[in-house]
Amino acid sequence: MHAGRVEEAGALSRQIGRDITRRSKHQLSNIKKTSAKKLWKVVRLLTGHKHDPTVDSSITAAKLNQHYASVSTDASYERPPPKDSAINHPHWSHCVSDYQVFKCLDTLCSTATGLDKPLAWFLRLAAPVFCGQIADMINLSLQTSTVPTQWKQAYIRPVPKTPTPKQPADYRPISITPVLTRMTERIVLQRYIYPALSSPPPMLQYSDQFTFRPTGSTTAAIIHLLNTVVSLLSTEPYVIVISLDISKAFDTVRRSTLLRKLAQLDIPDHIYNWLADFFNNHSHCTAFGGELSTLLDITASIIQCSAIGPAAYVVTAGDLVAAVPGNSLCKYADDTYVIIPASNEASRLVELDNVQCWASQNNLNLNCSKWTEIVFRDTR
Repeated sequence: MHAGRVEEAGALSRQIGRDITRRSKHQLSNIKKTSAKKLWKVVRLLTGHKHDPTVDSSITAAKLNQHYASVSTDASYERPPPKDSAINHPHWSHCVSDYQVFKCLDTLCSTATGLDKPLAWFLRLAAPVFCGQIADMINLSLQTSTVPTQWKQAYIRPVPKTPTPKQPADYRPISITPVLTRMTERIVLQRYIYPALSSPPPMLQYSDQFTFRPTGSTTAAIIHLLNTVVSLLSTEPYVIVISLDISKAFDTVRRSTLLRKLAQLDIPDHIYNWLADFFNNHSHCTAFGGELSTLLDITASIIQCSAIGPAAYVVTAGDLVAAVPGNSLCKYADDTYVIIPASNEASRLVELDNVQCWASQNNLNLNCSKWTEIVFRDTR
């Protein structure tokens, strides 16, 4: 290509591509379509991105499950009281229709199934047959504010964080919840929670949160952060940005404080009560090394890989605001950036104490080893 032999280089590139495709196709052809785990294992082997880690024989499914359950424990757990008012009583006109359920089933992506066993591809294939019965089940669940026990059980697939994991903490927990649970959560999310986030009460603020919202993105977060710093530099000699990280944020959120904040949103009482029941009496087991552990109850967490979990964290962080006027926050999930102009430099410890206090109230722990301070100056 550098020598100007463009056509010859292009022909060679296409031939190499065909050889790679032929070799990969041969290795992938022996993998069953429904075995996503084996498929990705071969893909990683072909691409060289990741190799199977060395597994410590002392680590078992039971030990991993016990570790994850201990992390998702709140010593101050309390079940919030239900809400009940005649104004917000559920009406049949707000029910989920058979057609809406059919559309949800017909567009299901290939995904792992939970402990309830129905496979996504089977539900998608049988959508015309099952949509009516599933719609009745979802409507009954929402109107009675009751989540079936089976829908509140998940199993965890541990994913190694390091090439040679030595202890349970070296495995990241990936929760697999039932497919029908996730579908019902999305209905609640799109119908009730997202609209409520667009008009929050005075005590909650979501304009500085740039993820897990319909209008949020990494691009929006970067633009907001950059614009805030540049605007401050027009009147300040420098701007301090402190990057904070919360350890295992999704796994440790205090449910009682989350539900108190959800109670302030403009959502019907029966939906709030459904959410309260959804977060109560959750349990999980762990699949590892060909074994499946027993179920253990958890009293914290917003359930990773659930549809409601990300939005629930947005609600949790809604009352985290700057403590000193002139300072501001930029939040992207559990990553928080404290923006402090030079004139407020002495307020750094106040802001850190404020975040620490908020984290303690919500059963969260700040990861001090990942804190970073950056000072921006205008060099023009």
